[in-house]
Amino acid sequence: MRTGTWVTASAHIITAVVGSGVLSLAWAITQLGWVAGPVTLIIFSLITLFTSTLLADAYRHPDPVTGQRNYTYMDAVRAHLGGLKVRLCGLAQYANLVGVTVGYTITASMCMASTTIYMIIFGSIQLILCQVPNFHKLSWISILAAVMSITYSFIGLGLSVAKVAAAQLNEGAEATTTWPTVSEAHRLWKVFQAIGNIAFAYAYSTVLIEIQDTLKSSPAENKTMKRASFVGISTTTIFYLLCGCVGYAAFGEDAPGDLLSGFHQPLWLLNVANVSVTIHLIGAYQVFAQPIFSLVESSCRQRWPEVKFVTTDHQITIPFLGGTGFHVNCFRLVWRSAYVIVTTVLAMLLPFFNVFLALIGAASFWPLTVYFPIEMYIARAKLPKFSFSWMGLQALSLACLLVSLVAAAGSVEGLIQSLKVYHPFKN
Repeated sequence: MRTGTWVTASAHIITAVVGSGVLSLAWAITQLGWVAGPVTLIIFSLITLFTSTLLADAYRHPDPVTGQRNYTYMDAVRAHLGGLKVRLCGLAQYANLVGVTVGYTITASMCMASTTIYMIIFGSIQLILCQVPNFHKLSWISILAAVMSITYSFIGLGLSVAKVAAAQLNEGAEATTTWPTVSEAHRLWKVFQAIGNIAFAYAYSTVLIEIQDTLKSSPAENKTMKRASFVGISTTTIFYLLCGCVGYAAFGEDAPGDLLSGFHQPLWLLNVANVSVTIHLIGAYQVFAQPIFSLVESSCRQRWPEVKFVTTDHQITIPFLGGTGFHVNCFRLVWRSAYVIVTTVLAMLLPFFNVFLALIGAASFWPLTVYFPIEMYIARAKLPKFSFSWMGLQALSLACLLVSLVAAAGSVEGLIQSLKVYHPFKN
């Protein structure tokens, strides 16, 4: 039974959004400056809010109030657009999920001194958790992860405020206007990459349909969801502006890519923050990996229903526990373990926090946050081609595509530069 309200939906949006992306916002604001940085954040928030209102009307089809429910983002695309666009949506969505799991492995290791060792430890924990066959059994991890994300975000904000109040860095904001030691080309690439970091912080539209599915049907879900989106995105944007701008004020031009890495005391509080980041990312990894596991396993069962390696579960009994045991599926064991190992190795080969988050943001923002919500609205509203509304929406989509391409270019350039000085498994 659905009992959600705009209050619970707003809370879901905030907890789903506030994550590791907030740690890179001070660096992003530094690259863009005092004016362009906050303006860019606000523009991204307005675009996301607008497309979220369009997406709220796509929850039901064909009528946004009385039509049939769509339980996932991909279901909504299938109902409104169908055909090739469903496959393109699936490709974008699952590629984003893979990228995020790699990015979270990198982020978790950034909290520790030796990134390679802690990536291996993080991957080992995921090897165990990923064998849980049903995701609903991990719901407590998801709740804990949300609490942890809010914890380390507020610690980072509080430490930044304390640093500004103590006037430990007084010249940073003035120095950022000159950039004396950086070439214009290098500065421009960093600006593009910063846009990608901001895009990553707002690329969460794929969870909105699932959140809307928790709402009670009276008042209409789309109206409730639009209100929740406004509250959730507004609250998140204010928090982003605080973290980004206060972090910039605290560090100036020297703002680190990971906000927490710029502080060295008090040690106990930093340890709490770093442990919170790690716990959050352990849970978040599973949130993003489980849909990939489910897709591959269900597809393989449908394609090879007669292969016991794929379909058969084996009961394993634990001695001395009164016959208690668990089910093991050989394919699930091999496939999920292989996925965790591959993502961990990729993270070890490309341990670049800002660059990787920016690349994920650039690749996912336009298709998932902008393109598909707009296309679904056009299809549902039956807007004639070249009408005023149609051209306005297409212009917005094109502009966001260009921004995503620019951000992707900056991220790729940053990745290339980082690879020139990085030696895998040695740094």
